[in-house]
Formats: sequence, C-alpha cells, structure tokens
Amino acid sequence: MKCRLPAWGFFLVILFSPLASNAKEPVWTAKPGPWGQLEVRAVYLEPPDSLLAVIAKPNSVTRWSFEQTTEQGVRELLTKVGVSTPIVGRLFASGRTLVSGNSVSLYPQVEDLTALSTEVRSALYVELAKYPANEYQRDPVYILGGDVDDWLSEVPLSPSQQQLFRSLLWKRGDALVFSDMQALLALCHGPEEVGNVFRTMTRVRSLIVELQLPLKSDRKEFLDYWSAGQTDAPRLTFINAITQRRAPQTVDITHFLPSLMRQRAYTFPEMELGLKGRFPDCHWTSLNFFNITPKEFFLDTRLAAEHLLANYTTVEAPYRFGDVLCFLDNGQGLHTCVFIADDIVLTKNGDSILAPWVMMQIKDVESVYRRSASTRIQGYRQRK
Repeated sequence: MKCRLPAWGFFLVILFSPLASNAKEPVWTAKPGPWGQLEVRAVYLEPPDSLLAVIAKPNSVTRWSFEQTTEQGVRELLTKVGVSTPIVGRLFASGRTLVSGNSVSLYPQVEDLTALSTEVRSALYVELAKYPANEYQRDPVYILGGDVDDWLSEVPLSPSQQQLFRSLLWKRGDALVFSDMQALLALCHGPEEVGNVFRTMTRVRSLIVELQLPLKSDRKEFLDYWSAGQTDAPRLTFINAITQRRAPQTVDITHFLPSLMRQRAYTFPEMELGLKGRFPDCHWTSLNFFNITPKEFFLDTRLAAEHLLANYTTVEAPYRFGDVLCFLDNGQGLHTCVFIADDIVLTKNGDSILAPWVMMQIKDVESVYRRSASTRIQGYRQRK
C-alpha cells in the first residue's frame, strides 16, 4: 500500500454552542442517517511557527525538469501538450536552459507561466509530475471543494499575489490545484511576505462536523452507530449523555472519536513522532483508529497491509463508523482512511510532517488519489 502527499492546526473543541443562523462561510447539512443530523463547514489549518521554522523554504526561481530526454525531446513534448511556438522559443533562449547528461531543465519567467491556458498548463504539469525533481507538480496544493474564493478568504497574500494565484490554477483529474509557489515568492518584498506565502501554501482544508440537537433519529440506533460494537468504550458516557439534551444546540463529533484520534484530529504531527524513522501516515491512522495506544509497526507499509488483510473483513457500502476505506488501483493500495458518517472520513494524506489529521468528504479524497478510471474503493471492517 502506498500513501503519499504533502499537506497544524489547532485542537478545535466545540462542545455545546448555539446553532449558527447567519454563517458567512459555506455550510451544508449531511444526509440524515443513524449518525444523526450533521452540519458541516470548512476550516483551514495552518502549521505552527515552530514547524514552519524547520521546513526548508523554496527559492523564487521556477524550474521545470525533464529526465531521460534531450532538448529536442523536450521541444516535442512542449509542442505536443500545446505550448505555443513563441513560448517554446523563449524557454530555450540563451541562459534559460540547462542540460546535464540526459536531463534538461528550463527556467520559465512569470509571463511564460501566465501565457499558458489552464488546459495547456494542466497537460504540461501532468507530464512534469512524472519527474521527482518537480516536487510542486507532483505534490500540488489542492483547492478541495473547488471554492477558490473560500480558499483565498483572509489569506495574507497581496492582491497581486492572489490574482497570480487564480491565473495559475490547473486541473489534476477532477481536482483544482496550484503548483507555482516560486512565482508567488517572486512578488514578495521582504522575509515577512515570504513567510506569508509559505504559510498560505501549507494550509490544509478540513471539515468541522457538528451534531444538531435535540436528537431526532432513533436513540438506540444512534448509540449503536457511534459505539461501533464497543459497548464499554469510555466515549459512550458522553455520547449517551447528549441524547438527553432537549434545547437546540450543536456538539462537535470529534467528541465521538476514540481517544487517540480525538487527540490527533485537526493537528499536525509533532517532531518527536518522526523519531521512529517516519511520521504517521494514512495506514497508521486507519489501523490505529480504535486503539488506545498506537501500534507503531503500522508505520511499516508491508506489516500494515498484512494486518488489514488478516484482521479485517471486506464490506461494501453502506459503511459504518470506523470502517477502513482503501483506495485501490489494479490491485495496488493507494490510500486508506476511516469512514465517519455520510460521505465524511478521517484521513492523514501522506507521512509528511505538513500533513495533518483532517476530516474530508470522500469525493475530495478521491480527487487526490484517483489514479485512473479503474481506481475504486474497498471497505474493510475490523473483525470482533
């Protein structure tokens, strides 16, 4: 199984709060089910200063790297994806091309980037993503939900940087993404603006999911759903208590998560979590979901896969709280996440220190990990 993607947050607790009547941010209601009536909105998590301080910052020079090819091969590729002849000519102008063995690097200017249409940029960046040196095409910033206005709201970018950001978006499958951080850095004036760009580009979208009270669904069905068969789980004390509430109010469903994931939700990994050789990834998260103490051998992808196959049974939708959803493509595991309710999952997208534990809609996870038309989801349920 593979799980890779870049991408702090804060520990967000909303216990009993008034129902919002004039919310400015996008908000929607999940499909009713045994989980109760859920209200959903987005939140953007930022890495803490202590984390950003130890992460290397990119420079402001944009570079496109092509491997196992020649200058002529690169020219042909650029033409094939639709880059115009004048732009190709500028890219190969003196001082803007570096050839080293069978690798070719081009150094486009901002005007070259903005001259590309979204369609051409998308086709080109899909090609660039095949080469490890092009890290920002391989691991772009995802505009999950496709709402650019919401994503840009209250970010510390200048108007010119925001305009450039909008003009350089591209499509990776069905997902709207951004890769040209260097172009934004080229517009910076001083270290503070550089820090603002880096902070903005490392934000991660998550969902806040709140249960609306009083409970309108069947109480026993509700308790059975969130207990997931763990009739003596400590969290059930609170879950049982809220079913008695009668006044209109909401409660954050992170309180319904097992203790380990309740602690991790909406946070980035601490540095010490990497002392075992790598940071927790999607498989560590999925397989430790119900554990009080994490089992660190899940950091080994092979052992995690063996445990999943030996201790879980395959299931189809409708899924239940705690089911592991595995994204598969031609038999290869690409990613795992944990089903929460409706179309919402808990996930950690990759083992990067910049990948927090977040709530996402399944369609957004799919937009990140879908490799081909054959990519599918297989559900797994822990054997009792």
